[in-house]
Amino acid sequence: MPDAAVSTTGTATTPTFDDVTKARERLAGVAHRTPVMTSRYVDSLVGGQLFFKCENLQRAGAFKFRGAYNAIASLTPDQRRRGVAAYSSGNHAQAIALAASLQDTPAVILMPEDSPAVKLAATRSYGAEVVTYDRYAQDREVLGAELAGKRGLTLIPPFDHEAVIAGQGTAAAELFEETGPLDLLLVCLGGGGLLAGSSLSAAALSPDCRVVGVEPEAGDDGRQSLEAGRIVTIPVPRTIADGAQTTHLGALTFPIIRRHVERIVTVGDADLLAAMRIFFERMKIVVEPTGCLSLAAALSEAVDCRGQRVGVIVSGGNVDMARAAALLAG
Repeated sequence: MPDAAVSTTGTATTPTFDDVTKARERLAGVAHRTPVMTSRYVDSLVGGQLFFKCENLQRAGAFKFRGAYNAIASLTPDQRRRGVAAYSSGNHAQAIALAASLQDTPAVILMPEDSPAVKLAATRSYGAEVVTYDRYAQDREVLGAELAGKRGLTLIPPFDHEAVIAGQGTAAAELFEETGPLDLLLVCLGGGGLLAGSSLSAAALSPDCRVVGVEPEAGDDGRQSLEAGRIVTIPVPRTIADGAQTTHLGALTFPIIRRHVERIVTVGDADLLAAMRIFFERMKIVVEPTGCLSLAAALSEAVDCRGQRVGVIVSGGNVDMARAAALLAG
């Protein structure tokens, strides 16, 4: 099992919905209140009523901005002055870089050398220093801890951090505020920050809503973990959903998921491409493959949406246009 996250106060604590509420206060006027979209066409395909929380239209292009900004805002003035470190395949990297720049905090980001070019460029454009590594041969958690230690930076991991989890939960809180109670909430799953935070909001604001996580078939560590009752670690999965190429859930995210999430389902890369095409052609929005996980579960019938009101968290839209064109043309 991975080590527990080190919090901004030096101890690991499990966040609650009260922390989500505090995060909303910190994010007010900073994070976008992203739109909730609907599609009669998609509804006709799945037999239910879907409500899409479009975090692909969030600042820095993904829900990750919420957790990143909340985490940095939770630091002491001295910690912000010294700076932060993070590791990420892209969206957390961009989010930390932007959130740090908004709060006059230096940021150093460890990113895979094969990260999408658009994510590398955006992270640098926000003013962060980028250090690359080989995701298939090196352990990003070890490298991140070493980097933070050598430079005296506060490490903000991409999912296993109480302020990050609380920040991510604000997206679902906004969704429920707009739609009212839902029958089902579908949430993209990588390391579990978004799923854990969303499930806290669902339990508080729509207690009868069933929460289902969706991850790639090649990276089903979450499904295995939920079934085994412990954190299962897998090799780095090979999938077009680069934002979900995680190897395990977190010491903080897993207990929340185990308590509040009904189940975790998987979808294949072909399912992601089908969802990506529908977003582009029918809903006229750009969504990266990882952001397509939840819709893919509905379209592939990995989850039965018939006759239900369903929330769908669209996690991000950071995809290089050349790559998107190549994927959709394939």
